[in-house]
Amino acid sequence: MGEMNKSTFIVSQMDCPSEEQMIRMKLESYAQVKHLDFDIPNRKLEVYHVNGIEDIQTSIASLNLGDSFQGTEEADPPVIEDQSKQKTILWWVLGINFGFFIIEMTTGWISSSMGLIADSLDMLADSIVYALSLFAVGGAVSRKKKVAKFSGYFQMALATLGFVEVLRRFIMSSEPPIFQWMIIISSLALAGNLISLWLINKAKSKEAHMQASAIFTSNDIIVNGGVILAGVLVYFLDSKWPDLVIGGIVFTFVMRGALRILKLSK
Repeated sequence: MGEMNKSTFIVSQMDCPSEEQMIRMKLESYAQVKHLDFDIPNRKLEVYHVNGIEDIQTSIASLNLGDSFQGTEEADPPVIEDQSKQKTILWWVLGINFGFFIIEMTTGWISSSMGLIADSLDMLADSIVYALSLFAVGGAVSRKKKVAKFSGYFQMALATLGFVEVLRRFIMSSEPPIFQWMIIISSLALAGNLISLWLINKAKSKEAHMQASAIFTSNDIIVNGGVILAGVLVYFLDSKWPDLVIGGIVFTFVMRGALRILKLSK
């Protein structure tokens, strides 16, 4: 057992709890990693480990989350928190994300809003990551990788269908979506995302107060805001364009998420 070291990384694109879960899954197979400490608002990751850091560095870099290595120091063994509480929270967050996937997908079809449909896939993407990390605990690495691969390709296919549909509506004459649905459902989804973040932060922070910065850094929340704004613009401009534009943008997020999930299957 070498002595315990602590290596610090700044991960510039780690702005959602789901990215934290991806890093956990990527590193948990290493015997030398003893504990991971995430500070999402400050984009900081501390890895407590014995022996070298090279493999760990390569693994983090492979996720392309804009990481930079800050250095290694000797450290006392970390205080390991109770995992069962973490697990319960992940189940809640999974439930919230998956629930909104269904709600947004359904209302997106009814109101013919591409923004809502795209946002529902963004929620599905997060659900997949939470589900993977819940089932990953102690699971066989090979099985995990198979599931990650399937999920990644599945999500890519959905995002591609989304792009095709946005283009089709772009070219064909189609009615503007029902803006009320867009605004109401996205506002609910925004609340769902805020609750998820609050739950996760409450479990994390030594003091249970909410770190305000974390609220505004999550990608998902920016996306919900975008759909709400598009709904307002659809109303004022009486046009389908704002919805198609936000739909297109969010599908690129979904595609990026799919590529990240595929990186887990490598």
